[in-house]
Amino acid sequence: MTHLFHRWQALWRPECYHGWGRQRNYFEGWYIKLVSPCERYALAFIPGIAMDADGAQHAFVQRLDGKACQSAYHRFEAEAFRPAKDRFAVEVGENRFSSQGIRLHLPEAAGEIAFEHPTPWPSSWGAPGIMGWYSFVPFMECYHGVVSLHHRLRGELQLYGETVDFTGGIGYMEKDWGRSFPSSWIWMQSNHLSGVEQASLMVSVARIPWLGNHFPGFLAGLLLDGKLYRFTTYNGAQSTVSINEAKREVQLHFQRRGLSLKLHARQEGGTGELAAPVAGAMAGKVNESLQSTFALQLTENGKLRYEGEGRNAGLELAGPVQAELEG
Repeated sequence: MTHLFHRWQALWRPECYHGWGRQRNYFEGWYIKLVSPCERYALAFIPGIAMDADGAQHAFVQRLDGKACQSAYHRFEAEAFRPAKDRFAVEVGENRFSSQGIRLHLPEAAGEIAFEHPTPWPSSWGAPGIMGWYSFVPFMECYHGVVSLHHRLRGELQLYGETVDFTGGIGYMEKDWGRSFPSSWIWMQSNHLSGVEQASLMVSVARIPWLGNHFPGFLAGLLLDGKLYRFTTYNGAQSTVSINEAKREVQLHFQRRGLSLKLHARQEGGTGELAAPVAGAMAGKVNESLQSTFALQLTENGKLRYEGEGRNAGLELAGPVQAELEG
């Protein structure tokens, strides 16, 4: 009953741990992106827990270096994963992760970074986080949460033996939990939009299994100087996807109640390989870039609200995206 109570509480706190009482066929992980103020370093750290179909479990911390196009997978015993019950605060061995910051003790990365002025995705009783009412559907393959769209960084890391000051840099944090990642998806994220001080773009388009069938679901949010523009499957938005896999390019168009968001993104600069969950086991692979770029245009009732470019963008094109997602 205690596990059920904690899982029920977490329904309204997407950032918290949801896996209380789970023993198999389950994963949960947080994606924590850091970009230094000079933009020389763009990193992502992913702490999490994996439980395969047979009940074998382990904890992990993945590291992606988006500029060097390198990654690492640090494996821990399952007992090293220690989540808090009432907030996002997770320990994996000597590593600490929370909404307030991280403390790392990895062979290639050690130190402490504080997060200042986090910007969570708006939440309500009927729509707890970015998934809205889909959060309450019990049979979803994968659930998604945005912990902070934008925050400032303060602190240093010993990175590959060099001291790197991240103070004044920008961070982003999201998470996933469930059984498996979708069979195909597009994911984009950036906090560096030309001419905007406080900005964030997050887009996810995926093949969603549903009652023996499937549909292309999407979540998109654009934060511009404190105002969040939302385009999601459940709020009546429409989407169009066009993919050129040979060139690693994607064009996206979202529309909702007079709002129009157009994106043209290209995966650039090489990728690093990350492990992805399949039936709870970290058996899948996905290549992610943190050097991608995109052009963006937002209009409202035919009037141009913003036009610019994004950089230091995360971009994933995973699975048979052209066959399964292109409209």
